[in-house]
Amino acid sequence: MIQSWGYAAQEARARLAPFQFERRDPRPHDVVVDIEYCGVCHSDIHQVRDEWGEAIFPMVPGHEIVGRVRGIGVSVKKFKVGDRAGVGVLVDSCRTCGSCKAGEEQYCETGAVLTYNGRDRETGDITLGGYSKNIVADESFVFRIPQKLNPAGVAPLLCAGITTYSPLRHWKVRQGQKVGVVGLGGLGHMGLKFAHSLGAYVVQFTTSPSKKDDALRLGANEVVLSKDADAMKSQAASFDFILDTVSAPHDLDIFLSMLKRDGTMALVGLPDRPLTVQPAILSGKRVSLTGSSIGGVVETQQMLDYCAEQGIVSDVEVIPIQKINEAFERVLKSDVKYRFVIDMASLAAQ
Repeated sequence: MIQSWGYAAQEARARLAPFQFERRDPRPHDVVVDIEYCGVCHSDIHQVRDEWGEAIFPMVPGHEIVGRVRGIGVSVKKFKVGDRAGVGVLVDSCRTCGSCKAGEEQYCETGAVLTYNGRDRETGDITLGGYSKNIVADESFVFRIPQKLNPAGVAPLLCAGITTYSPLRHWKVRQGQKVGVVGLGGLGHMGLKFAHSLGAYVVQFTTSPSKKDDALRLGANEVVLSKDADAMKSQAASFDFILDTVSAPHDLDIFLSMLKRDGTMALVGLPDRPLTVQPAILSGKRVSLTGSSIGGVVETQQMLDYCAEQGIVSDVEVIPIQKINEAFERVLKSDVKYRFVIDMASLAAQ
């Protein structure tokens, strides 16, 4: 077994604290990654607080992982020791269902294995995530990290990046379209960057006047304060596509009314309470309300390579692991621009 240590929650809503544990010895197709950086995703907070149910403790969060390959199994072909590598939201899937065969492992019909708060398919052991020294994963779910990109800024691409890139690609956002991005946080700032890079005319919606200058810097053509009723009405029936990144309860109808006929609004945020919709808004202009998860393995690698071509990374605040509980509180207050990333070298300071 491989010794590891990190930070874990021992029960729901507990503070994260130092935790020692073991990783499996590498199987033939496994890659052992020494973790350099791990992003802090809002879903980490939901999971630690058991707000979605089915949380497994002890829990080591973290699924935005960048590091260096330290060891490989005897059959690994994709990596060599010393390569920079990443692990995202998933570490396995059934690989035989229709979704897996289509390269959409995130929709695995028997249940993909999460990087943490999941169960290993072979042993049933709890999967433990990236707020830790190292991780062991099958090479099929490990990504090549472009050398030209800042590794701390790359880490959030493995969740926030692919979560926003995938729907923009799936619904074929392109030059000449008008696209709205709702919310300017960890997800929203990536959606804004991607939509701008694809050539769309991008309108950023935010509740925070203080974020206007940032939104323009990140690529917005317009910034609309969603608390300004007149400004919101001025956008009616004008959008081809809206990406909604908000993870708190909010009014969907007002944004649906901004879609053109046959327009689409995709939800990628995950509020912890149900949202309501007036059906007449959907049928009145044949608009679509849909959702999207992360991307599959192939699409995630394509996203990373696209980011290398375009020079896109997340805007991050790098913190030591010892400040993780403070970071959770700040995320809940939207007090970060725009993603916390843990420098895992700080674990050596334990």
